Amino acid sequence: AGMSVSYGGIRQTPEEIVSEAREQQADIIGLSILSGSHLPLVRDVTARLRVAGMNVPVVVGGIIPPDDENALRNMGVARVYTPKDFALDGIIADVAGLAAKGG
Repeated sequence: AGMSVSYGGIRQTPEEIVSEAREQQADIIGLSILSGSHLPLVRDVTARLRVAGMNVPVVVGGIIPPDDENALRNMGVARVYTPKDFALDGIIADVAGLAAKGG
């Protein structure tokens, strides 16, 4: 899809995620959270992005209940992907479109 991807690894803290995004000049941040702790982790990441003055779209994937999906969107998350979203071409096009908008 013409994107360069920087994978930070698993178990990164919100502070590490935002720091790496700043260093890499990320156009988008993708978080995959399967631990069930998506609400507090995403809340922390988005708060740190605001404090850092970074307007970077955040997408989140994982096993996320519909009510939590709404909460994530209210935190500023651009897209939420769950197992029901399995059309990979569509997801890639969607993420590429978000990145191209520049936040």
